[in-house]
Amino acid sequence: MGESHAEFDPHCRRCGRLAGFLDEVRERNPGYHCRPVAPFGSAVHRLLIVGLAPGMHGANRTGRPFTGDHAGILLYRTLHAHGFASLPASVSVDDKQRLIDSRITNAVKCLPPANKPLPAEVRQCNRYLAAELLAVPPGGVILALGAIAHGAVLRALGLKPARARFAHGAEHELPHQLLLLDSYHCSRYNTQTRRLTTPMFDRIFVRARHLLAG
Repeated sequence: MGESHAEFDPHCRRCGRLAGFLDEVRERNPGYHCRPVAPFGSAVHRLLIVGLAPGMHGANRTGRPFTGDHAGILLYRTLHAHGFASLPASVSVDDKQRLIDSRITNAVKCLPPANKPLPAEVRQCNRYLAAELLAVPPGGVILALGAIAHGAVLRALGLKPARARFAHGAEHELPHQLLLLDSYHCSRYNTQTRRLTTPMFDRIFVRARHLLAG
């Protein structure tokens, strides 16, 4: 692995800008999670989905990746349609949602201002992603939602950006017999502008299923 790795730290405050921003958000929204958001899913999994960072009123509120905001609607519905989730929606950490042979994490575990982490914050958080990649067995698929998640995966494996260029639907062989599959992020902006459509996203998961079966 390219980065030193560490198990997820729910109390991490290594990024001063992000820690300070979470403190401000907590003051305005005392019921929100407002801490690093842990990965969610099966402990044993061959599909690891890597997003960007928690959303203000989504994971930062609920404490579960892609839960409570627009981006998670399409993601969990598609996961369920392809047998990776027990329910078609993720509402809260108290619901009965269960992921099957899959796990969801983020390149940056804390809410960033304007949903835009700084490169230094992606690097700082990369140790956790490196540890998460170690848990994916040979033959597993890493699904990167967006270019920043794609780059974070490469960094965590010690690979240079030129080694694999991001493009929707692109596939890249990785060390440890893993495969990186790229998709545009399922954000509200991407879906409303139709940069990413439901059929496009569905085809990504059809391909993921095929790769895991192969």
